[in-house]
Amino acid sequence: MADYTVGLIVGSVSEPSLNRRFAEALVRLAPGAGLTIRDIPIAELPFYGAQYDKDFPTVGRAFKDAIENVDGLLIVTPEYNRSIPGVLKNAIDWATRPAGHSSLTGKPTAVTGASKGVISTALAQNHLKAILVAQGAPLVGAPEVYIRITDDFFTEDGAIANEGTREFLTAFLQRLHELIRRWQ
Repeated sequence: MADYTVGLIVGSVSEPSLNRRFAEALVRLAPGAGLTIRDIPIAELPFYGAQYDKDFPTVGRAFKDAIENVDGLLIVTPEYNRSIPGVLKNAIDWATRPAGHSSLTGKPTAVTGASKGVISTALAQNHLKAILVAQGAPLVGAPEVYIRITDDFFTEDGAIANEGTREFLTAFLQRLHELIRRWQ
């Protein structure tokens, strides 16, 4: 099985971030799926505006380059007000501009997220997937991964405590691996 490099975008810049903790736990599972995950930070991106299209700032170009230099993406999003956080939408705007130069087109992508709520991040993920499909990003369709975080979800060292959940999430990452392989 070939190894692929996956860019990780966490749609939260909160400290502490439940989704950052969840993403770090996924990174620990990735080698079992033939993936190496590399963080692609979004906190330093200014609010996107069309004025940048003619002269992308260094941080915007570096963000687009980071996406273009990985085989696929893993986006971990919280749910804010039944949608994605503004910081994540802003990052997507940077990734897809200027018009006709989207870094997301044809980029195999998996979406997940975690919360303490009963429906987890289902609504945010659906909004995010609609945006990504419109940009031409092929998505892992199943399994859909809506993670509810309970007090015993993580071990002391930040790993996922439940073996069945680890196996489920490793299979999810393997689906991303398969999607990348098909698009190579």
